Amino acid sequence: MQLFCGSSSGGGIGSVQIDMKISGSAMPKPGLPVRASLCAFSATLVAGCTLMGAAPALAQQAGGDVVLDTVTVQADGPRSALPPPFPGGQVAQGAQLGLLGNTDLFSTPFSLISYTSEAIRDRQAVTAADALILDPSVRVTSPPGGLLDSYYIRGFPINEGTAGEIAFAGVYGVAPSFRIFNDYVERIEVLKGPGALLYGMSPNGGVGGVINIVPKVAQGDLTRLSTGYASDASGNLHADVSRRYGEGQEFGVRFSGGLAAGDTPLENQSDRFKVGALALDYQGERYRAWLNVLAQNENITAPSRPYFMASGVAVPPAPDGSTNVTQPWEWSRSQDTSVLLRNEYDLTDNIMIFANAGGGNSQVERFFGLPTILNPIGTTSSAIQYYDLDVNRYTLEGGVRAKFQTGFVNHTLTVQGSYYNETQDRAFPKSPGSVLSNLYAPVTRPQLYYVPTTPTPLSDSTLSGVSVADTLGVLEDRIQVTLGARLQKVESNNYSATTGARTNPYDETAVSPMAGIVVKPLSNVSFYANYIEGLSRGDQAPATAANAGQIFAPYQAKQAEIGVKAEFGKLVTTLALFQISKPSAELSPTLVYSVSGEQRVRGIELEVFGEVTPGVRVVGGVTLMDGEIVQSVTAASLGNTPIGVPGVQANIGGEWDLPWIKGLTATGALIYTGKQYVNLANTQWLPDWTRVDLGLRYVTTIADHRTTFRASVQNVADTSYWSGVASFGTFSLGAPRTFLVSMDVDF
Repeated sequence: MQLFCGSSSGGGIGSVQIDMKISGSAMPKPGLPVRASLCAFSATLVAGCTLMGAAPALAQQAGGDVVLDTVTVQADGPRSALPPPFPGGQVAQGAQLGLLGNTDLFSTPFSLISYTSEAIRDRQAVTAADALILDPSVRVTSPPGGLLDSYYIRGFPINEGTAGEIAFAGVYGVAPSFRIFNDYVERIEVLKGPGALLYGMSPNGGVGGVINIVPKVAQGDLTRLSTGYASDASGNLHADVSRRYGEGQEFGVRFSGGLAAGDTPLENQSDRFKVGALALDYQGERYRAWLNVLAQNENITAPSRPYFMASGVAVPPAPDGSTNVTQPWEWSRSQDTSVLLRNEYDLTDNIMIFANAGGGNSQVERFFGLPTILNPIGTTSSAIQYYDLDVNRYTLEGGVRAKFQTGFVNHTLTVQGSYYNETQDRAFPKSPGSVLSNLYAPVTRPQLYYVPTTPTPLSDSTLSGVSVADTLGVLEDRIQVTLGARLQKVESNNYSATTGARTNPYDETAVSPMAGIVVKPLSNVSFYANYIEGLSRGDQAPATAANAGQIFAPYQAKQAEIGVKAEFGKLVTTLALFQISKPSAELSPTLVYSVSGEQRVRGIELEVFGEVTPGVRVVGGVTLMDGEIVQSVTAASLGNTPIGVPGVQANIGGEWDLPWIKGLTATGALIYTGKQYVNLANTQWLPDWTRVDLGLRYVTTIADHRTTFRASVQNVADTSYWSGVASFGTFSLGAPRTFLVSMDVDF
C-alpha cells in the first residue's frame, strides 16, 4: 500500500510518502475516512521511530500487528509539495485561502474547491475557462475564440474589466488580465462567495467568488513533452521540465511552456499563442522563497465577440456554433508579462513572517467590431473600433502568522498589510464606421481602416489595506472559529481623453469583516457557517444627474452561508446554502443618483467528487439560484431576475476505467444551464441549454516512457445555443462540435 500525507505550514506543504503493508489493529478504524485515519497512523509511525531501520522495531513493538516490507521517504524538497488529491485525483484536499494561508478543505468555513493539474490535463483544457467547465457554481460568459475569459460565480460577474481579477498564488495584480493559459498552472482554486478579507478588494470589484491560480513549481524530476490537435486545424506543442537540486533538494527549477497555431472551428478565425514560464524556489530549514516569471502572447484573426440586443426585440434562436459575424480583417493582439517573488521565514517554530512583491503588464491592440442584433431575422450591425490598451500593475504585501495557545484555545493569528497599484493608458481614435451582416448568413464586407494614435492616460487606482484574522480552535480543533477584518482604502483617478486633465477622483475607505465557524462532530463530517463581505468601488453621479459628481462609498456585498462537507469512503460531497446581496447606484425619475438598488441571489449548491467505485470517478454538482432585484427606484424592476442569473446550473463529469483493456478510460461530461435574462426588464432572455462531451484516454508505456493518449469530442450533438450573459447584457454563442486529440510522453 502507498501512503501520502500532507500537512500545512506557512505557505508550503510538507509530505511523506510511505510504502507499507498493514495488518491487524493498525488498519484504519471502520467508519473513518481512509485519508484521515491513514494520515493519523502515519503521523504516529513517523513520530515513534526513525525512518531508517524502523521496520523491525515497529513490528516488535506492535507484537506482529504491523508488518512493513519497506519504508521509504520521498520528499520533493522541504515543504514544497502540494496538498494531495482526494481519491480520483481531480480535486485536492486543501487550497490556499489568501490571508488564512494553506487550509484543509474540511477545516475551512467556506465553499472551496481546488482542481488538480491531472484534471486540467485530462480535459485537454487550454485555458482556465476550459478547466472550470465542470464547476456547478461557475459559468463562462465570454465566447469561445473571443478576446478574454469572463465568468459568473454564484450569479455575480468576475473578470469583466481590463484590470484582471484572477489571483495568482493568492495575490492580485500578477496574473494576465484577459486570459490564463494552463501551461503554467498547477491548480485552479475557486472560492465561492466574496473574499474581501481573504484576498483584498478585487481590482474590478467582483464579489461572487475568487479564482486563484496556483503556479507550477518544481516537485521532483519531470520531463514531459506534449503535442495535440484541435479542430478545425490547430496544432500545439508543450514542454514541462522540473528538477530539484542540493543535498536536501532545497533548490527547484521548473520550466513550462507551449505554442499553438491554426484555424479554429469558427468561420474565418485563426489563433496563435506562445507561453513560457519559469519557476525557481528555495526550501531551506527556516527560509523559503519562490520566484515565478511568465510571458505569453496571443494573436487572433476574426476574434469572436458577444452580442448586444436591440431594445424591444426578442433574442432570436442561436445559429450554428461555428458562425462568426466578425470580418476576416478584424484582429486582436495581446501580450502579457508577469513576475512574483514570495518569501517566508520562520522566526520560531510558531511564528512566520512573509513578504510578496510582484506585478504584471498587459498590452492589447485590437481592431474589431461590437455586433448588435437588430431584428428577429438576425441582421447585425458592428461598430468597428481601434483599441490600444496598456495596463501596468504591481503589488506588495507582507505580514506575520503566529500559532499560540491561551488556556485550552489554539490560535492561528495573521496580520497583513497590502498595496496594489494599477495604471491604464488607452488610445481613443475615431471609429472608421460600421458594417452590416447577418447572424445566420455572415456577409464579408470591404475592409475598413484606422489611423493609430498614441495611448494617453486613462485611469490609475490604488488599493491598500491592513488585515487581521484569528482562527481559534478547541477540542483538538474539532471546533474552529475564525474572526477577522480588513481596513481597505480605495483611491482612483480618471483622465480626460482630450485634455489629459484628471477627472472623477475617488478616495474612500471601508472595513470588511468576516466570521466563520467549523464544527467536526465526526472525522469525516464538517459543518460550517460564515458571514463575509465583498467590496466594490462606489460609483460617481454622472453629469446628467442633479447631484453630478457626488462620490459614493464602496459597495459592500454581504454573504451569509451555511453548509456541510462529508467524506464517504472515497467520495466527497459538499452542500451549501448561501445568500449574497450587493447594492448598486441608479438614477431616479427626478434625476437624483443614489445607492438605491440592490441585487440578491439565494442558492443551494451541491458538489460531489471522488471515486464512486474502483475505476469510476465523478466531479460536478448542481447549483440552484433564486436571483431577485429587491430594491430599485424603478418599480417595474422590483422582483425581476438579475441579468445572467439562471435558476439551475448542473454539471457532471465522469470517468470509467474500462475493464477489457488495461489503461483505457472512457470520459464524459454533461453541462446544463437554465434560462437567463439579458435585460433588467426581463423581456429578453436566452433559453436553457444542454451540452454533452465524450472522450477516451489511454495510458501505456512505450520504450519505457509513460505515454498518455487523449481524444475527446466537445458538444457531441453539435447543439446550437446561447451560452452566457455578461452583467452589461451582452451574450455569447456556445462552442460548436470540437474534436481534440493529444499525446503526453514522460521522459
